[in-house]
Amino acid sequence: MSSQSLKVVVIGGGAAGFFGAIACAKTHPHTQVTLLEAGREPLAKVRISGGGRCNVTHACFEPALLVQNYPRGGKALRGAFTRFQCRDTVAWFEERGVQLKTEEDGRMFPITDDSATIVECLMRAAHRAGVEFRNGSQVSSIYHSPDPSFKIELKSGETVTCDRLLLATGSNPMGYKWAKNLGHQIESPVPSLFTFNVPDERLKELGGVSVANARVRLSAAKLEQTGPVLITHWGLSGPAVLKLSAWGARFLHECRYQTSLLINWLPQYKEEELRQMLLLVKSQLPRRAISTSCPVPIPRRLWERLIDAAGIDNEKRWAELPNKSLNELIQQLIQGKYEITGKGIFKEEFVTCGGVNLKEIDFKTMESRHCSGLYFAGEILDIDGVTGGFNFQSAWTTAWIAGQAIGNTQSP
Repeated sequence: MSSQSLKVVVIGGGAAGFFGAIACAKTHPHTQVTLLEAGREPLAKVRISGGGRCNVTHACFEPALLVQNYPRGGKALRGAFTRFQCRDTVAWFEERGVQLKTEEDGRMFPITDDSATIVECLMRAAHRAGVEFRNGSQVSSIYHSPDPSFKIELKSGETVTCDRLLLATGSNPMGYKWAKNLGHQIESPVPSLFTFNVPDERLKELGGVSVANARVRLSAAKLEQTGPVLITHWGLSGPAVLKLSAWGARFLHECRYQTSLLINWLPQYKEEELRQMLLLVKSQLPRRAISTSCPVPIPRRLWERLIDAAGIDNEKRWAELPNKSLNELIQQLIQGKYEITGKGIFKEEFVTCGGVNLKEIDFKTMESRHCSGLYFAGEILDIDGVTGGFNFQSAWTTAWIAGQAIGNTQSP
């Protein structure tokens, strides 16, 4: 088969679909690449990601470290990241006139702080590479046959045929259905990256209060994360909580988002160090009211709630603090128990844990091991990362590898 007659169809007009289509068309210029998108507007998720700024990738340029940010898929991505990683993503966009900047936490955004910059770049690149983009093209079914390899039926009644097919449908249930029909096992999709509903008196009316460094732990799952925690009107959010929700996605789903959470508001101190610190305050400032003299690095409003939870009167002075109350205060500070009663949402990310079983994919090409000519990229795979640009990076990487391979005439 000559490359001039090779027809490639990409289903899914998101980040992975566009990147894969561009990689294929650019690497194999005589290949006919058609991108089918069900919606009227392409790259919708890219447009709203990162609060409308688009967190393109993360400034982590060592594959061995990069894979540690993926609760699922890290092992499979290890080799893939040696071929196309964050540094390559930065270079790819810079070559097309889009400069990225790195923020303090490592997240990388376009210097315009506008996701439209990324959307327009991808659209231009696809057009220049000769990709035929068809929006409003809803696929109803896919059939695999010897010649041509794939027949794609649209809801409009039209049938599209192709030699190679790239599924980049994200977390769309139809994508999982097609993959399953084509011989693949689907790991049950469940939400990842979400906030916790915690209706606790200690947190009530503290919405907006944050602690720069706290440790949150799901004891039943033996999982914990340390980092910034934000108290919200419904419970808890912030990087540490979101990362914990990602690593504990399946556990939390199985327990219906109802379990205990332990919070250490001061992980930088060992218990005995904290005790000695409080005893020192008690001896040096005996006449000070405990509620108005917070000696530890947490917001005063949270401190007031925790001393109240420890059963310490608002007017009590340090000299009047008995050992029993001191012990209870220490427990509230470093081992407070809170009950999660449900999950919220994280507006800037829409990530799913689950998808096509990774053992069924050849990560050197992203081709199916069960269906010749079928490729996968992006969130349809059982890959998900924590917040910070990692989910986009896995989409860019898997799509780039698929695009390079899908137009190769040496493939079966």
